[in-house]
Amino acid sequence: MRVDHDLGTGGNVSVAAASPLDNPTAACIARAENLGKEVISPEGTLVILDNVTFGIAQGESVAVIGASGSGKSTLLGLLAGLDTPSRGRVWLAGADLGGLDEDGRALLRAQRVGFVFQSFQLLTGLTALENVLLPLELAGQPDARRQALDLLERVGLKARARHYPSQLSGGEQQRVAIARAFAGNPAVLFADEPTGNLDQKTGHRIIELLFALNREQGTTLILVTHDPELAAYCDRVLELDDGRLRERREHSS
Repeated sequence: MRVDHDLGTGGNVSVAAASPLDNPTAACIARAENLGKEVISPEGTLVILDNVTFGIAQGESVAVIGASGSGKSTLLGLLAGLDTPSRGRVWLAGADLGGLDEDGRALLRAQRVGFVFQSFQLLTGLTALENVLLPLELAGQPDARRQALDLLERVGLKARARHYPSQLSGGEQQRVAIARAFAGNPAVLFADEPTGNLDQKTGHRIIELLFALNREQGTTLILVTHDPELAAYCDRVLELDDGRLRERREHSS
């Protein structure tokens, strides 16, 4: 069964009652099964995520949307192995995150995962080139400098390679962050509100760049956003409502 909806972006989407990706044996680059997250607050136990199950196929672009406090960023952190669930399981790039210790999860992220954050998260004491170089050098890439310069050129910032983050605009800093995220050819790229600190015009350029690079490298893109324009670029939209996966939206052809 499919029901048409409008995300408010001018395009129709449909709600899928079932998906092959709900099968635990499906080939997924990322999968959550019966995922729950709770924290203790002065008022008692706070349920952030409740029994969330879904899968994401290699090469998909998926947006996670929902109201503030619905659990979006918590879900992203659990999928990336930055946090551990109260119950349930997460698989990422073929690894059961529950079977890895903190060092194992960090190694998996270094080898298979890239990140883009709302606050850019550039190292302020490093130049644009050095920020992009860092993951390549840590991975032991022999031609790291050439690759970093190529990526800066791809995001239109080769001429700013020697500039420090404080010498760059917000949009330029995010372009450096995107170049850094793609530097290691990640299997999965996580993006948390990547346009949240940018004006609308700059944000639109960042969206175009992010998805262009994603198509070129065939990366799986999982992003959290409150921006309907950004969500509309994705193959699927997962909507959280008070910690539960309320519906699964897919773009209709």
